[in-house]
Amino acid sequence: MSTPETSRFVRLRVEMVIEVNDENALTKAALSRIAEDPEVPADERTQVESTVTEDTAEALAYLVDPFDLVGGVPGVELAQASWSSEQVDHDPDSPDWDLDEDDDASDDTSDDDTSDEKAATG
Repeated sequence: MSTPETSRFVRLRVEMVIEVNDENALTKAALSRIAEDPEVPADERTQVESTVTEDTAEALAYLVDPFDLVGGVPGVELAQASWSSEQVDHDPDSPDWDLDEDDDASDDTSDDDTSDEKAATG
């Protein structure tokens, strides 16, 4: 099935709109994760805690991890990931929310996003 011209790498794009029903619970979960995270340097911990407390989108981005999405998938290893979050106005009935519409236009232009982006490599 694999030929020399076929790449072993696959770009998987996922876009979700999350409704936050309990900002306090989300913020508490993010703060708890920060407290348990040995990779957050002590001198940066206060800033990270402040950021997730002030911005629900940042709290969500801190809790969502692409490694968790594919970690249990047999035969794959996450090579690189980036993700971002931002607060948006959402009208599910609006034609502006057609998820298939950016498939062609955003192939390699997603780096223009101005929201805070998390990146990880494995």
